[in-house]
Amino acid sequence: MSMQRAGLSPDLLYLEAELGRIDLLIRREVRRWMLAGQDPNDDYRGMYIAQTEAAALLERPFAVSWGQWVELPPEEADAIDAAFEQATQQLETTAQHFAAQGLTPRLLKLAHTFGLDRTALDIFLLCVAPAFDTKYERLYGYLQDNVMRRRPSVRLVLDLLGGAGAAKFALAPYLEADAPLFAHRLLEHIIEPPPANAHWLNQTLHVDETVVAWLRGGYTHHGMLAGRVRLETVEPTCTDHILAGAFAQQTQAWCEDKTPLLAFYGADRTRQDAAARCVAQRMGKPLLLVAIDRAVETQPARGEIVRVALRDARLTGAVAYLCSWEACLNEDRMAPPDVVAAICDHPDAVVLAADSRWQPGGIDRTRAIHWAAFDTPTIAERQALWRHFLRQRNHGVSSLLDDVVDDLAAHFALTAGKIRDAVAAACDRAGRRAPTGDELFAAARVYSNPRLSALARKIEPRFVWDDIVLPENQLAILHELVAAVRHRPQVLETWGVGRKLVASAGVTVLFAGPPGTGKTMAAEVISCSLGLDLYKIDLAQVVSKYIGETEKNLERIFSEAASSNAILFFDEADAIFGRRSEVKDAHDRYANIEVSYLLQRMEHYDGVTILATNLRANLDEAFTRRLQFVVDFPFPQAADRLRIWQTLLPPETPCAADVDFGALAQRFELSGGAIRNILVSAAYLAADNGQVVTMAHLLHSTRRELQKMGRMVGESEFSV
Repeated sequence: MSMQRAGLSPDLLYLEAELGRIDLLIRREVRRWMLAGQDPNDDYRGMYIAQTEAAALLERPFAVSWGQWVELPPEEADAIDAAFEQATQQLETTAQHFAAQGLTPRLLKLAHTFGLDRTALDIFLLCVAPAFDTKYERLYGYLQDNVMRRRPSVRLVLDLLGGAGAAKFALAPYLEADAPLFAHRLLEHIIEPPPANAHWLNQTLHVDETVVAWLRGGYTHHGMLAGRVRLETVEPTCTDHILAGAFAQQTQAWCEDKTPLLAFYGADRTRQDAAARCVAQRMGKPLLLVAIDRAVETQPARGEIVRVALRDARLTGAVAYLCSWEACLNEDRMAPPDVVAAICDHPDAVVLAADSRWQPGGIDRTRAIHWAAFDTPTIAERQALWRHFLRQRNHGVSSLLDDVVDDLAAHFALTAGKIRDAVAAACDRAGRRAPTGDELFAAARVYSNPRLSALARKIEPRFVWDDIVLPENQLAILHELVAAVRHRPQVLETWGVGRKLVASAGVTVLFAGPPGTGKTMAAEVISCSLGLDLYKIDLAQVVSKYIGETEKNLERIFSEAASSNAILFFDEADAIFGRRSEVKDAHDRYANIEVSYLLQRMEHYDGVTILATNLRANLDEAFTRRLQFVVDFPFPQAADRLRIWQTLLPPETPCAADVDFGALAQRFELSGGAIRNILVSAAYLAADNGQVVTMAHLLHSTRRELQKMGRMVGESEFSV
């Protein structure tokens, strides 16, 4: 055959030559059927059994199909044999011609990759032929005495390649489930209706359309991974190396093993993707990205999904990258042993990416697994990521934004992907100009963790430092708290304190004091000062009477808050805290466990957690010693009450000249919360009367507030 036929690739030229050889096997069998008396013009052939056919079946030897007992005329048989020998030699010549040009046709690649010998390759060719020429459909229907059987059955393959009689069953191992053709999902057995045809000889042999597409010269998955797999040609980019961070260097060591098995785990999916691309780039291979979780949604056979993915990786010569690997794990974070075995048997690089570490037990494994944790980036890494994505958007980090970027990295424990998305959102809002610090902070809050709102109530801060009235010492502690949060990057990372002295970047705080003394206001001031979201959690609603439920509720809250770095304000802490009690029953024991669990989660949370209690005396001293900041909110004295009256009243609120806040502060011992309620009530009274706020309105509202509190006050105290 000509090696220069226009329009045909080497892949198709070689496939055509192979099918020409297969044609001769089919020709011999068709001629035997014709000589045996089958009439190709009989429209009803295969739909009935004639008496003569039944008689012939009784005389047929064991395992001899129709026509196989008929010998071709010697001249015809010799001609077919000679043509077959010539076709075989021509194949060798064609293969050598391509090899001299440094080319390997895809069919030969397939045979080499999956270990197919000549017989296995012939079986595959018989099965794949109808995908390239529909003449084979009618020929197979003729040879199977059924026009509806357009794909070869096991029996037909045995007849064409194994000859007549029991000798054909020597080929049976090639057609078993553990043979290379089936183990690598190149072929599959299909049981066609009716059910009576379900036995092995009548099973149809089918080639996956993905394999057919690859033989044609492309790659499009048509089966269970359709829409869930992507083949990427990896080009070296600085983005991947920046995203991968330290792992970009580590990939060099991994790739010294020519067939590394890598297990990535952690919250940062984007950096996992980047590291996988770095691995593929270093190995000079494409990357086959498979979304396991999306495939499992519609195909419960997890092992089958993995095997098909590994087959495609071998077909394309790609690094297999199985994302969302946790979808393959059971409740104990264990992977099915047969799936792990298939991965370990894969003779090329495999990357598995899961949300957390898992267990590969259950098999006698000799292949090493290289583990790599992709946790949330460190503050320094987040700083680099913010700057990189801003530069990528053609917005260099100016000196004005430099501090903003550092604050963003310190305040929001975002993954690389969320930082990328936050920068994009801020740039969308900014339009043609560079985004401002406020726009970047707003975008970071959006991507920090929106699901936290389902578990806690978000509080929009309304107060600043000038609004809060506290003794000097308490205010100093609050300022120290804010400073600790702001300077965490410098102290914990640059100065190395986090490496040796503290286990977490989190800040734990206790606010203790009577109701209405400013605990929630202080939390709002801190939130406003730091630019962090504030979420309020009522611990009385979190605590459950059912053993173990409290810990589950707390775990959900802290897990959802992990990336937001939000301030978690736990109100009504008395619901869970108390002096460590003597354990008398299971509930006592689990009450202590709940306290210990909350403290443990607070200490490992990288944000700010504030506990608010009305009764500090009820808290275990051993617990309070482990908190970083403790702020006591005393009941305000007269001077402080005066400042509270003056501070809380908005400047827009009209007041009569007779309003005397000094007298109110001296006369009534009220908390800041009570004073706020009185001012609101008095304003409504004044508006209803069409007046400004007068002393009479304030005294009336004070009386109502004291009655609500159950306090008895003499009438003389309400004289104007």
